[in-house]
Amino acid sequence: MPRNNLHSKTPHSSKEKYRLISESRIRKKENGEPKTENGERQRQRRIQQRQTQQTIFQLGDELRDLKTKMPSNQPFFRDYATKSPSAYDEEVFKALDFVISEAKKYKIRFILSLVNNWEAYGGKSQYVKWGKAAGLNLTSDDDFFSHPTLRNYYKAHVKTLLNRANTITNITYKDDPTIFAWELMNEPRCESDPSGNKLQEWIEEMAVYVKSVDPKHLVEIGLEGFYGLSTPNRFQFNPNTYAQQVGTDFIRNHQVLGVDFASVHIYPDSWISQTISDVHIEFTKSWIQSHIEDAENSLGMPVVFAEFGVSAKDPGYNSTYRDTFLSNVYKILLNSTRKGGGGGGCLLWQLFPEGTDYMDDGYAVILSKSPSTSDIISLQSTRLTTFNSLCSWKCQWGCKKKHALETFLYHDEL
Repeated sequence: MPRNNLHSKTPHSSKEKYRLISESRIRKKENGEPKTENGERQRQRRIQQRQTQQTIFQLGDELRDLKTKMPSNQPFFRDYATKSPSAYDEEVFKALDFVISEAKKYKIRFILSLVNNWEAYGGKSQYVKWGKAAGLNLTSDDDFFSHPTLRNYYKAHVKTLLNRANTITNITYKDDPTIFAWELMNEPRCESDPSGNKLQEWIEEMAVYVKSVDPKHLVEIGLEGFYGLSTPNRFQFNPNTYAQQVGTDFIRNHQVLGVDFASVHIYPDSWISQTISDVHIEFTKSWIQSHIEDAENSLGMPVVFAEFGVSAKDPGYNSTYRDTFLSNVYKILLNSTRKGGGGGGCLLWQLFPEGTDYMDDGYAVILSKSPSTSDIISLQSTRLTTFNSLCSWKCQWGCKKKHALETFLYHDEL
C-alpha cells in the first residue's frame, strides 16, 4: 500500500472508446449481425466483456455483505493475533475463511501477505512490541528482521496460517488453489541497514521456510522494486536517491531460493511528488519497462506489478488522469503478454464495493461510480482472457494464434 512520501522515512483517447455496449445493443447485434467469422468473434467479445464486469460487480456485492455477516463488535480489517504471537481471534479468522470461499465461487485467486512492513494491521512493529513485553532488548522495528525470537514469532504465524482449515470449505490454506501465492511481507524496508544484508538474510530464511510448510504455492517477497547496491547501473530508474538507501535490492532479493516471481509497486505520487504531473506517467513507463527487462534478462522469472494506483487526494487529480495512468500501465503489460515477455500482470490498488468508503485511503476505485475506469479495467481483462484462451502455455506464446489477436489486442474500438 502507498506511503505518503518516500523521502520521509499525452491526453488519452475519448472515454467512448472504452464504453461497454449496452445489453439492448448486444441483443440487437446477436439477432441482426451477419454470421461472418469476424462478426461472430466481435459478438463473443462483447458478451465476454459484459460478463467480466458483471462478475466484478457481483463479487463486490458479496464482499460488501461480509460486514453484516460478521459479529457487530468486529472490525472489517484486523490482525489475526490480538494479544500475543500465539493468541488468535477466531472470529476474524472466520471472516478470512468467508472471503476466500467467496473468491473461489468467482474463480478469483489471492496473493495473501503474511505481515506488513507498516503499522497498519499491526505490522512488524507489533512483533517488536511483543518482543519487548517478553523482556527482549530491542531498539528498532527493524529488529524484526534480525532477532531470532522475532523470526520465530513470524515462522509460528506462517505455520498457523498455512495449516489452517477453512471453516466453510474445509480446505487447508496450503492446499487451497484459490490462494495463488504467499507474500513474505508487504513493502519490506530495513532502513537501519542500507547495505541490504539484514533484509537479504531474512528473505533467504523465510522464503525457504514458507516453501517447507507449503511446497505447492508460489512465493513472492512483496517488494516495491527499488534498485539497491548490487546494481548501481540501475539507480537511474529509481524515483530518487533515497530509494537505494532503504535496505532493499530488487535484483539481489529476487535471486533467493524459494522466490518464484518478482514483485514491484508503482506509486509516483508517493515517491516523486504528490502533485499530479506528466512526469509521473513518464516515470511509470520507464519503471515498468526496466523491471520487465530485468525479469527477463537477469532473473529469468515473471514480474507482477502487484500494486499501482493514484490517489484522489493528490493535488491536481482528476479521473481523466487516472484513466490515462491505468491505460499506460495496461498497454505496456499487454505488449509484454503479446511477446511472451516477463510482464506477468498488474493489480490495481484498489477496487472497492459500494458502502465501504470509510476504508478509502484515497486510492479506492468504486466501479459503479467510475464508468470510464471500469470500462478500461474490463477491456484489459477481456483482452488478456481472450489471448490466454486461444494460446497454449506450452507453446510459450510463439504460435500463430497470436497474430489473429493483434487487431483485437490493440484496437481501441469494440
